Amino acid sequence: MARHERLSTLLDMLGQREKIDVEDVAAELNVSAATIRRDLDHLAEQQLLTRTRGGAVANDLAYDLPLRYKTARHVPEKQRISASAAALAERGMAVGLNGGTTTAGVARALAMRADLASRSDAPGLTVVTNALNIAHELAVRPNVKIVVTGGVARPQSFELSGPLATRVLSELTMDLLFLGVDALDPEAGAFAHHEGEASINRLMVERAERVVAVADGSKLGRRAFARICATHDVHTLVTDTEADPAAVRAFEAAGVEVLTV
Repeated sequence: MARHERLSTLLDMLGQREKIDVEDVAAELNVSAATIRRDLDHLAEQQLLTRTRGGAVANDLAYDLPLRYKTARHVPEKQRISASAAALAERGMAVGLNGGTTTAGVARALAMRADLASRSDAPGLTVVTNALNIAHELAVRPNVKIVVTGGVARPQSFELSGPLATRVLSELTMDLLFLGVDALDPEAGAFAHHEGEASINRLMVERAERVVAVADGSKLGRRAFARICATHDVHTLVTDTEADPAAVRAFEAAGVEVLTV
């Protein structure tokens, strides 16, 4: 297991258990206790956990991991989801992308589509995003017109939020929104950990003709702190084949088209 994967795993463990023991975790991950101690010290320096005698306990940030650690989780599933979702966009569309590792994958998949390459003065796609990392990645693509919302950036997610983002989005409409979520429940809807991001994401949903939620199976049937939108606001869900079949059926019963890849 690579170090960045191990760090992400440790933070996942803390999120689920609230406290971990060095010796127990070392045995679970089949590495030395010294390695786990160094990893925990590294995460504590970044204030992602609190070290204790013999282990660590979670702090608030453990439940909203920085994007650089989220990228190590469910990588194959996210790649399949991103490619499948990107295929739903059509040339000339105005497409929205909020922040997150899966939507960043969708952005990369869109950029690689040869059929969207601009053959005229008009862009192949117009992308509206409140995510700095997505804007940075797509800004060098000549076939993509980038519209960035403005606002105040959160270091955990690189997402812009606040009144400036609201003002820009209220003036725009989108044909298609790729919505990344922290949790998605068939009864309660889509959620984010942070209320500011949830508010901006909700406005993006309202400004889009069609909403495609992109979420691996680990996020289904769960709820987080702040609701983005109701389930009926999501038209399509793209998820992976490891998703709980009961959850998939529940989304379909709620009127959501589900694509498993």
